[in-house]
Amino acid sequence: MKKYYINKKAQANGDHEVHNEDCWHLPKLENSEYLGRYSSCFDAVTEAKERYPKANGCKHCSKECHTS
Repeated sequence: MKKYYINKKAQANGDHEVHNEDCWHLPKLENSEYLGRYSSCFDAVTEAKERYPKANGCKHCSKECHTS
């Protein structure tokens, strides 16, 4: 299981990206919010959508959850 974080700062399209702990694009500490430990990005994105409805998986570390 990996630790997942969400970027509190939205992308230009309004998405808040979900990253795992190993991602090169993990946001700075002040822009990230810890989501928890999950076995897949799908569970992490589901949790993230409770906090940020436009949550989306990072295209680099959570490709299978990236939709836009």
